[in-house]
Amino acid sequence: MSQSVPREKVVFCDFDGTITENDNIIAIIKHFNPDGWEKIANDVITERKSIRQGVSELFRLLPAAMQKEVVDYAVTNVRIRSGFQELLNYCKQQQILFYVTSGGIDFFIYPVLSAFDIPEERIFCNGSDFTGERVEITWPHPCDDQCSNHCGMCKPTIMRRFDPAQYERIIIGDSVTDFEGAKLADLVFSRSHLTEKCKELGLPYIPYETFHDVVAHLQRTSSLLEERND
Repeated sequence: MSQSVPREKVVFCDFDGTITENDNIIAIIKHFNPDGWEKIANDVITERKSIRQGVSELFRLLPAAMQKEVVDYAVTNVRIRSGFQELLNYCKQQQILFYVTSGGIDFFIYPVLSAFDIPEERIFCNGSDFTGERVEITWPHPCDDQCSNHCGMCKPTIMRRFDPAQYERIIIGDSVTDFEGAKLADLVFSRSHLTEKCKELGLPYIPYETFHDVVAHLQRTSSLLEERND
């Protein structure tokens, strides 16, 4: 019997609360503490508001004149989750495609990720505009015609570029921006709100706390596959 050709693995990794230990959008807004932010944030988490609407409303609470303070706080506040460089090394060694797919914002994602060897064309996030009176978020990666969730940075749209017949699509995430992508993924590494959502929807998931957990699972499954093919 001929063996089927294994699919190529492709990883779609969230940034806020995943690559980083903290949710940077919430950390920024909480730090500057504009009136009314808590209700907006809760409406997004509970899906009463779309991500695009909620994030827009959160940042409009901040004056654009605060650009330097906002950017400085966002970049210096970041804490990278343990094992991230090891995951990148593993993906490179195993020729696994690695994409950052984030509902976060360019003004902190690009500076933080510049310390890692990730091609900029494999980093997808939202944009920002500080030229007006209030901070405006821009949306260069909107939903395609198969998604109507107003994701902002639409992870399913990016994932659909990779044919599931050819690619094993793996998502690593933690929260509301990962919910729709998890429905398309072959494998979900989850924590926090994403784990709760996977349980609610009956989606299979692998819990993680650090990227060492993710690498260990990928190594185990790769070894088992090799043993079966020997």
